Amino acid sequence: MAKYGYEAIDKLGKEVKGSIEADSEEEVKSKLRSQGLTVVSVKGQSILTQDINIQIGGYPTARDLSVMCRQFVSMNKAGVTIMETLRMLHEQTENKRLKDALNEVRIGIEKGDTLAQALGDHPKVFPSLMVNMVAAGEASGTLHIAMDRVSTQLDKSSRTQALVKKAMIYPIAVFIIAIVITVVMLVVVIPSYETMFVDLGTELPGITKFYVALSNGLINYWFIIVPVIAGIAIGITYFAKTIAGKHFFGMLALKIPILKNMTVKSAAAQMARTLGTLLGSGVSLVEATEIVSGIMGNIYFKEALKDASDQVSIGMPLSRPLEDCGLFPPMVYHMLRIGEESGNTEDMLDKLADYYDEEVEMAVQSLMAAMEPMIIVVLAVVVGGLVAACMAPMMTMYTALDSM
Repeated sequence: MAKYGYEAIDKLGKEVKGSIEADSEEEVKSKLRSQGLTVVSVKGQSILTQDINIQIGGYPTARDLSVMCRQFVSMNKAGVTIMETLRMLHEQTENKRLKDALNEVRIGIEKGDTLAQALGDHPKVFPSLMVNMVAAGEASGTLHIAMDRVSTQLDKSSRTQALVKKAMIYPIAVFIIAIVITVVMLVVVIPSYETMFVDLGTELPGITKFYVALSNGLINYWFIIVPVIAGIAIGITYFAKTIAGKHFFGMLALKIPILKNMTVKSAAAQMARTLGTLLGSGVSLVEATEIVSGIMGNIYFKEALKDASDQVSIGMPLSRPLEDCGLFPPMVYHMLRIGEESGNTEDMLDKLADYYDEEVEMAVQSLMAAMEPMIIVVLAVVVGGLVAACMAPMMTMYTALDSM
């Protein structure tokens, strides 16, 4: 099948652009007409054209979707129809992929799909959490409430993610700067000392010889070193996507003391917030637990919630498997058990989420405080070694000059 770009006019007279896979132009035109579109033009797309027209812009962030849901709720409360709401959201959305998806969602509804079904056709744009909550909202006649809950959930998720990313920016930036300084010193500064000492007929100190050897290796074999480092990075990235890799890095996050606290509390906050939101929208506990298991980042929490969903389906209270897995803090399953016994599970989960959101923020601050001295020590070792390699020859040179 080939890819074709098209321009068409919808029933409201608006111009629609996009791409579609088909065996021929006639098949493209037939598909577009079946969607109620009037075809203006159809052109085959080359790889270059696809890259320019289709691939610009990434998938929408949680923040983008949160804003979209909030606007949807406002329009819905104002009495605007879903079709008109989608058209307005399509026109004002800046993200290319979200804009195209909203247009296709509107076309799907015109064909008879529900909003949830139309959203579900774009799993890379609209998360399963959103699709299931919209389906529950449509079934209960409370779509605006469901969308409002989705907005709140996505907004809080984006804030948590932003906190974690913020904690990683500083060490990553320092690491990159340290690498750049080291490479510059090895390639530019250190070789000059070797040349100078050869001219003086003086032997280099041991630490300088070590860095000179590193310098020569980097200068003479960079075409080997760079591909090897790139290959290692690609290999680690590929390994991290495998089941074994996910278990390996997931275990590291739970074993390294500096990361464990933040990992556990982030998982607890995400589980409680998402599960409470789904239950509040009318999604069953079994289905909600299954959905939550799919969005967990750490594979051990993912597997624990998947197992919990299976046990809930046979009548086990959710607090029991969460306690048995040994991953969640005691407060999670104790408060959940209280909520189950009092019939107030949703509110208890919301309180848990609020508590652990604050705990995550404190954990991020603690992580930053713990990493700062470690970073200083690493920089001291790197910079100190380079300074020593530069200063030692100078001291030797002064000694040699004094003896002349």
